[in-house]
Amino acid sequence: MKNILEAIQNGADSATFAALEIPATYRAAVVLKSEQEMFAGVASANKDPRKSVHIQEVATPEIAPDEVLIAVMASSINFNTVWTSIFEPISTFGALTRLARESSWAKRHDLDYHVMGSDASGVVLRVGSAVRNWKPGDKITVHCNHVDDQDPTSHNDSMLGSNQRIWGYETNFGGLADLSVVKANQLMPKPAHLSWEEAAVNALCNSTSYRMLVSKNGANMKQGDVVLIWGASGGIGAYALQYVLNGGGIPVGVVSSPEKAQILREMGCEAVIDRKAANYKFWNDDNTHNEKEWRRFGGDIRALVGEDPDIVFEHPGRSTFAASMYVVKRGGIVATCAATSGYMLEFDNRHFWMRLKRLIGSHFANYREAWEANRLIQKGMIHPVMSQVFMLDQTGEAAYQVHNNMHEGKIGVLCLAPREGMGIDDPALRAKVGEENINRFRRK
Repeated sequence: MKNILEAIQNGADSATFAALEIPATYRAAVVLKSEQEMFAGVASANKDPRKSVHIQEVATPEIAPDEVLIAVMASSINFNTVWTSIFEPISTFGALTRLARESSWAKRHDLDYHVMGSDASGVVLRVGSAVRNWKPGDKITVHCNHVDDQDPTSHNDSMLGSNQRIWGYETNFGGLADLSVVKANQLMPKPAHLSWEEAAVNALCNSTSYRMLVSKNGANMKQGDVVLIWGASGGIGAYALQYVLNGGGIPVGVVSSPEKAQILREMGCEAVIDRKAANYKFWNDDNTHNEKEWRRFGGDIRALVGEDPDIVFEHPGRSTFAASMYVVKRGGIVATCAATSGYMLEFDNRHFWMRLKRLIGSHFANYREAWEANRLIQKGMIHPVMSQVFMLDQTGEAAYQVHNNMHEGKIGVLCLAPREGMGIDDPALRAKVGEENINRFRRK
């Protein structure tokens, strides 16, 4: 690994990278198949990733013709990292077993450990025989859409592919490691004005927000749309807020503290709701819905912007979903991904069907959407939302903090990069974008 890191730091040419010896093993953050029942009977809130995440040496896999081997300089923590680490809602080892049935190459993924992580920035070390557009030495970021391009269901929108998967969650060899194996069609250029860790935190959340709000596959937001954003200082919410502001929309950001509200105001969001200060009670003590509180919430939104939301950017799930479906205006859209507070959702269908509202399910992004979202990062029009950086051997602690909502924005993880601030190749663009935008979420 020392020679690989030195080549990256020295800006070696492609031939030098191609000639580097690839180590037989590498360091990775893993969960173990033998421990997948360790939290049986434990409430979700009490499951501790620090107990399940291990840092160990794993074997370097051979790459398939359409794959590349990358040196991972940095990665990040996503909610699917947390789900992997607490084996919830299911153990990911089942997904690895199902993947292994598809081909001889896919069998590599079915191991007694799972290298997790669905984000990465780094450098290409090796390319498979069928790879055309990338070469050793290329500086890249990785998006997490893992698709089979021989499957016809993937060719209109790859997110509709019958065997579409999320790399590092439903596949092995994820990004929380010193090396990783990805398909060539997961690669995107690294934004040159960002450090390795700043470049690593964007792809999953930024692409998800782009599809949900901007893409024709999502809400297809237009200028002037009022957009309610739950968790607007969190991972996907903070990117969503930037897209609404960039696209001429009117954001209404919902957060859980005055400190988070201040971050939104600094970003240019004038309409902010502190849900904890408002103390909304969308659920009664007897586990029934409280429509009176939906009405109060809707009134608070109208008091801020004068009308109901055209779009609701919904991802908390069970705790907020009924309220979202109620407050969105007649003919409006609720776009939803994930459900961090629970997957079994309920709402009053009268307010849905009689007011002609629309519900759109959204899951990550296809290659074109991820590429366009990354292009906006490259141009300095969308900024990282990274608040903290951990070392790879602290992955369990980083996942614990995300699991317990102790963070804002995204948490970066240094893998091969020995320290923060490395990898900036365009200081002029960085100066133009401004440190205050790039580092707005950094903890003081």
